[in-house]
Parts: sequence; structure tokens; C-alpha cells
Amino acid sequence: MSQGTNSQLLGVVLIVRHGDRQGFYQNPQTYTATATQITPLGSQQEFMLGSYLRSLYLNQTSPSYITGMSTGMFNQSQVYIQADLGGEDGVIYDSCVSLTQGLWPVTLSNNITLANGSTITAPLGGYQYVPIESVDPNLSVSLEGFTSCNTFNTHTAAFYNSSTFQEMAAQSAPFLDSLPPYLDGRSVQLQNMWNIYDFMNVNDIHNATFANALPSTYLAQVQTLANWHEYNVFSDQAIGGIGNIAGLTFLPTILNGFADIANSTNPLKLSITAIAYKPFLSLFNMTGVASANPSLAGIVDYASAVALELRQPSGGGEPVIRFNFKNGSDATFVTYNFLNRTGDVPLSAFIDAMAPVAVNTTAAWCSVCANTQDRGCAALALATAQGEADARPKISPAGAGVLGAGLTLAVVIMMGITLAFLGLLTIGKFGRRRSRHHNAFELKDGESI
Repeated sequence: MSQGTNSQLLGVVLIVRHGDRQGFYQNPQTYTATATQITPLGSQQEFMLGSYLRSLYLNQTSPSYITGMSTGMFNQSQVYIQADLGGEDGVIYDSCVSLTQGLWPVTLSNNITLANGSTITAPLGGYQYVPIESVDPNLSVSLEGFTSCNTFNTHTAAFYNSSTFQEMAAQSAPFLDSLPPYLDGRSVQLQNMWNIYDFMNVNDIHNATFANALPSTYLAQVQTLANWHEYNVFSDQAIGGIGNIAGLTFLPTILNGFADIANSTNPLKLSITAIAYKPFLSLFNMTGVASANPSLAGIVDYASAVALELRQPSGGGEPVIRFNFKNGSDATFVTYNFLNRTGDVPLSAFIDAMAPVAVNTTAAWCSVCANTQDRGCAALALATAQGEADARPKISPAGAGVLGAGLTLAVVIMMGITLAFLGLLTIGKFGRRRSRHHNAFELKDGESI
């Protein structure tokens, strides 16, 4: 790290990309994706990252030790961990498991003494089972704000139709036209640049025949184009622009993490979120890190991490934030200036810049993304419509009596059909089904329906 340590580290909001995985396909227009799987290399990358983070933040001899942090057994009151369960299927969650193995490795201290005096150590030499909250994109928009977002799709289409894109397409056409021998039939259009890069990168890592046949400069050229493509899709000139939606929905996680760490009555000291690469692009754009460091205006490597450290200056005053980034296999974190400032940034300045544009609720996301059907928006739209209907003038008592009888019968019939369809009502015999979930439908950020 390039800055001094003349401050007390209160806690860290950690953002981590998954490790190496098998290839997969993303729709260039909507970014819906196919499933894939993590590889042993990916698991090892995450474990090594976790070990590095442990040596940095959970080691009392480290200058960056988090004050008061438990250095042995995992202390759940001090840590919150969540992982995206969508997008790349279980890859992100599985990566996060390996990350926690490095942060809290096996220990013989993970044991219990029974009433008969025998001591039992946890399996695998004292494996620590660290709880991770899996975030389902169907129930929360926080980690994948870009999927099913109609206005974001419009933004992407506008980029593809822009003169800037057309100029790059023309400029890169000779190179792209040379790629078919290495793409197994995949489209070489610039719109498909992410899939071109991912296919070649995965095979360059795992297929020796492919790696030996690929010209030495091709992968770097493909990555440069993919970086340009993805940064323009997942960024925006305005901090609150729809191109930043992947970051706008993620901001509440960051802000809540800082609020919890800064609260002296809250024991939380480490907030960890495992995600795909998209929110990194938006975050780098919104904070100005990418504009000041053009090399970061692109896809972060596997097992990359941003560590937003909340520090208390030795001279007193409000806490400050330090922006650290480790790009995959980079040996250590590098500290970057952000928000057009030099050095650590006051927490209040970060809040003032980010809180006004944060997308805090599913309802806000539905509005921003112009969606009335997906990811809970249909239920919210129905609730709004019912509320508006309740506010309308009521019909006369006489009319209500005539209408009510017919509506009651219709409602009873429809309820029976619906319950039978859901398996909650058995027609013809008595039956009862116990739900596997406490709530039939739950939205993130405290909204429930």
C-alpha cells in the first residue's frame, strides 16, 4: 500500500470477484448468461486471496490489522458475508467458500469437550464452517441490478448504434476477421466481444493445443477490445446514469457496511461481498478511479478484490475511506485516489456523493428500470394498483349488495382453483401441505409482499 498507516483501521468493506471457471455465454444485448462451474484453479485462487487478506487484516502484527478483530476462530458477530447466486450460477458462491477457507483456515481449536470428557475436533482437521448469505437475483436486485433492466438494455442498444461503436467496429474488423480459426464458429462481431474474449481466455488457460496455436499477441488484443466494450456498457457519463446500474444497486451494500462499522455499538468489522465483474466497472467509473487510471477501465481479473478501508485518523475527526485494489494475481493491494481527491476521503464526502444516486429498494429499481413484470415488479405494480383502487370513490350500498354477491362467488371459485394449482388445497379429500419457506415471497431491503 502506498499511503501511510497513521490511522486506526476500524473495518473493511471487501468486494471480491470469483476465481477461474469454465466458459459460458452472455447475451450481448441483455447479459443473461448460461451456467458454468468453478475449476480447482479458481478455488485455489480464492483460497490464496483469503490467505493474503488474513495476513493483512486478521494478523495482530500487521500494520493493517483491524482493531479488535478475532484472529483465531471465526466470530460471526464481526463478519457479514454474501455471495451472488445468479449470473455465473454457483461459481461465485463456491469461490466465496474457498475465500473463507483462506481467511479462517482449519484449526484444532475448533473443538468441543463432551460431558464424558472426550474432545471432538471438527472434520478435516478443524474445518471452520463460515456462514455465507446466498443472494438470489430473483429475490434481490442488489448484486445484479443490470438483468431484466429495460432502460439498461436501451442504454446497451444505444451504445451499439453509436458512432463511437461503429468506428471501433470498422477499425477492429480486420483483426476480428482473423479470429474464426480460434473461435469454434462463434460470431466475430464487435457486439459479441465479451464472448470472444471469454472463450479464448478460458481455452488459453485450460487447452494446451489452443494455447500453443494462438498467436502470441492475439489474447492481449482481444482483451483490450473486451475491456473497451464492457466498460462502455457498464459505465455512464453521469454518476447516476443507467449505465452504472450494476453499481447503483450495489451502493446500499457499501453504505450499510460503512454505517455498521462506524457504529461503535455494532461489532461488525468486515463486510464481504462476492460478485461478478460488472459492479467493479460501474464502481470504478462512479468513483473516478477509472478516469484517473485508464488501465482499470476494463474487466478485472479472476480473484480480484477492492478493499474499502474505514479508518480513524490519529489526529481525530471523522472516519476516512481508503480505496485499495488488487487485480487478481497482483502481489499486494495498491491504493488509489478517488472522487477527484488525493489521499483518504472523509466518510461524509463519500456518502454525499453516493447516497443520492443509490438504488435502495426493489420498488426504486422497478421504476429506474421501467419494469413492471420481473423480479418482484409485477407484485409491486399490483399492490400499487390495488392501493389506487381503494382510494377511488365507492359505489352505493344498493349497488354494492347486488355486485358483491356475484363477486363473492367468483372470488371463492378463483381462490379454490388457485389453491389447488399451488398444491395448498386438495380437491375431493382433506389434505395439508407444509411450506418449505416461511414467506411465500420476500423482497430484499425490508420489502415484503
